[in-house]
Amino acid sequence: MSILGPEEWAAVLLSLRVAFWATLASLPLAVLVAYVLARKDFPGKQILNALVHLPLILPPVVTGYLLLLAFGSRGFFGEPLAALGIVFAFRWTGAALAAAIMAFPLIVRAIRLSFEAVDPKLEQAAGTLGASPLRVFATITLPMALPGVLAGAVLAFAKAMGEFGATITFVSNIPGETQTLPTAIYAFLQVPGGDASALRLVMIAIAIAFAALILSEALARRLTARAGAS
Repeated sequence: MSILGPEEWAAVLLSLRVAFWATLASLPLAVLVAYVLARKDFPGKQILNALVHLPLILPPVVTGYLLLLAFGSRGFFGEPLAALGIVFAFRWTGAALAAAIMAFPLIVRAIRLSFEAVDPKLEQAAGTLGASPLRVFATITLPMALPGVLAGAVLAFAKAMGEFGATITFVSNIPGETQTLPTAIYAFLQVPGGDASALRLVMIAIAIAFAALILSEALARRLTARAGAS
């Protein structure tokens, strides 16, 4: 890591910042959506499920363009938010928003599976003892599903670290502002002599992805073991 240049370090640190806030911001909504999909039956459930997974199917450039239309300086959301001093387009906050949307399906899926692994009879037993639905969720469902929640967060963080298409479309590739690790790799590959810098960043990206997969798998095994014990 000591051989990284200033521009490479800036890209790595910005990617960590973007991935952290993307994961943190999307986690509460992901828990809510995953619980609804796992435990509730209602008209339009399949539509909600399709919308959640849509970023996985759409080309990332399409997602980035839609974000630009919605959150650009003259976008439906972007213009009133800009009046409040909240700007996403061509800012690192926009990179975090794009990363959060692209990672959202992964985190929802992991958390949904963890909720489905919790025995509903345990929740029903707590309810018959007088516990409110919120207390059942906070003391029974969520703690038992916690490994899956953490696994989803790890996957989302790794996905956010590697997001490229939606990010470069929505916030461009501005060094020091929106140039994340993958967009920096792309930029280095476009200039003569940039192969060495690109390779160093590629190795860092591989190491982060590999560590995230191992950690996610370990958490998933723990969830399976807990479900089997219960």
